[in-house]
Amino acid sequence: MLTTAPVISLLPITDKDAARAFYSEVLGLEFVADDGFALVYRSGDRWLRLTPVHGPFAPQPFSVIGWEVSDIVTTVRGLKERGVAFLRYPMFEQDEDDVWRAPHDGTGVAWFNDPDGNLLSVVEPS
Repeated sequence: MLTTAPVISLLPITDKDAARAFYSEVLGLEFVADDGFALVYRSGDRWLRLTPVHGPFAPQPFSVIGWEVSDIVTTVRGLKERGVAFLRYPMFEQDEDDVWRAPHDGTGVAWFNDPDGNLLSVVEPS
């Protein structure tokens, strides 16, 4: 039933101004609207809705959104130039660009946080 329906990503935020600056200016996503319920973005051909939460919020300890990229090293370096700090994990062997390569197929992954601590990633499939 939903096999061909495009996915709309929803992400919780606590500070709309900080989120808008990060997703618009740092990540360079196309801002569409503040519809009163969420900040709405286009990412590729998909929607991303950043929804303010009211009350307690704790980010998840795992990636909640990732972007598929064709050149992860160039992407990571470009995001670093815009102020993004990539994360390093002791359980993964990451290279000097903070990229981990999956041993089974070479897929590259690098992780970073948004202003609310949501764990985001960029992924270069093998």
